[in-house]
Amino acid sequence: MNRKPEERTRRYRELAQREPRFQALLDTYGKVDPFAWPDGGRTAGSKFAALVLHIAGQRITATAAFAVFDRIAALTGGIPQPTTIAALDVMGLRATGLSGSKARYILALAESEISGRVDLESLGGLPDREVLAVLTSLPGIGTWTAQMFLVRQLHRPDVLPAGDPGIRNAVQELLHRKELPSISATEAVARNWSPNRSYAAALLWRSLAPADQIADPKERALAKEARKRAGG
Repeated sequence: MNRKPEERTRRYRELAQREPRFQALLDTYGKVDPFAWPDGGRTAGSKFAALVLHIAGQRITATAAFAVFDRIAALTGGIPQPTTIAALDVMGLRATGLSGSKARYILALAESEISGRVDLESLGGLPDREVLAVLTSLPGIGTWTAQMFLVRQLHRPDVLPAGDPGIRNAVQELLHRKELPSISATEAVARNWSPNRSYAAALLWRSLAPADQIADPKERALAKEARKRAGG
């Protein structure tokens, strides 16, 4: 997808026209890049490695996820690939800090790639619904992880992970709701934001932190790494 500044400007302008309350967020936070993937260069554009990082990062902090991924990369001799992952076993992967279930999920992903059941690099040619179906057919990959892959790796412009608690909290604040909206209510509200729901999601996530603070967990983890390297 096009990540040129003028494309982002157009998308956000359309979003604010459909839901004027987004304009206040744009005035505060600017035109957030919905496709940013702040991993410190760890996955180097590899969709397989990115999905390994997505799985490793489920339900743990970004700092912990980076540490686990770095140990996996050390074991595989570089950016993880299906063949280098498949050469390991569950116990070897668990030594990196992965749970047993996550180790099995990552091995299953590698085996699916090697067998040809899944080709992550070719998913860009499929519509969103088919990508979601392919990814969620794999062990350990639910709707949220698949949606995040759609946005971060495939740069799809119209994806809003309505099940994400942060999104729901931000929607509650945006719309001044007394109660946290349900997943279905969030999906219903967001239909009016199509075809720019990925942009809406990026701005909603950004609104969870003050403008002078880093909102993205991965960006915070990278900032922490930078301070550590600098001795601060």
